[in-house]
Amino acid sequence: MINEQIRDKEIRLIDEEGNQLGVLSARDAQKIADEKHLDLVKIAPTAKPPVCKIMDYGKYRFDQAKKEKEAKKKQKTVDIKELRLSPSIDTHDVQVKVKKAIEFLKNGDKVKISIRFRGREIGHSKTAVTILENFANDISEYGVVDKAPKMEARSLVMFLAPKQ
Repeated sequence: MINEQIRDKEIRLIDEEGNQLGVLSARDAQKIADEKHLDLVKIAPTAKPPVCKIMDYGKYRFDQAKKEKEAKKKQKTVDIKELRLSPSIDTHDVQVKVKKAIEFLKNGDKVKISIRFRGREIGHSKTAVTILENFANDISEYGVVDKAPKMEARSLVMFLAPKQ
């Protein structure tokens, strides 16, 4: 709440330097703020009496927005990249996928490796598990297994995360 929105009878007032001016009526506090060409802002509405501060509210909001923008710049979003394999994949094809997974892990992304089963291939799920285990061994220098191989519907899925 700012300026005329503050309807409390008594408030504790803090000036722009942070000095306490004591408990005043809301009208007196508003007059003081108007004399300094600043805004009266309620900063602690639950306190008894509520605490208000004299400040330039527009500048305050601008600084808050600037801080939030800086915080967003610094945070890193982790993407999940997916690589699909088949149960009858050849060793060279696996190595191509391993190189791609290493590239993703170096960029700091997580990698989801899935082996999709079609038709009767689901009967050979043990070979698919060995393919995923070999895959994990090949990239062990750059990443670790985040979630072990697990069946989800008609595919076997494993997640890899970059090493810290």
